[in-house]
Amino acid sequence: MIALSVMVAHPAHAEKADQDKPVILEAEKVSVNDVKQVYDLNGQVLLIKGSIIVTGEDGRITVDPQGYEFVDVIGTPNAVASFRQRREGPADEFMQGRGEQVTYDAKTEFLTLTGDATLKRLLNMQMLDQLKGWKIEYDDVKQHYQVTPPKDAKPEALPLARAILSPRRKATLEK
Repeated sequence: MIALSVMVAHPAHAEKADQDKPVILEAEKVSVNDVKQVYDLNGQVLLIKGSIIVTGEDGRITVDPQGYEFVDVIGTPNAVASFRQRREGPADEFMQGRGEQVTYDAKTEFLTLTGDATLKRLLNMQMLDQLKGWKIEYDDVKQHYQVTPPKDAKPEALPLARAILSPRRKATLEK
């Protein structure tokens, strides 16, 4: 199996103010279990928490005892699931991704996009980094991307993972 793994050296992290924002949920149907802290969403899902925006067709949000959300949203063939989050820092920098399924763990700041997935890092609406593959994992704490092809991928079908990474300024790399 071939996997692309990239460590990224830039100082921005997920927007910390997002942690204290309320969760806004919209869907055609919302089922709430306050005891278990589980929210099931069906039909045109929209989740907003601070700068985080997640969309899809169906989803589930689980809240742990510390108040951190685990989000799992799936799309449809006509409308994929998507994720967008502003990053900490002086400029308008965003992480934006899409795929058949989006999972995000707010506690660990770990994003997984599965199924014909793409992930972009944007600065002032200009693309800096772009990843494509069957599965993309992004660890915001460690600043690490990993792109993985499907388990049944054949070597002759290469490239199964692709990354376009912008050069980092020397000042960004030295900390």
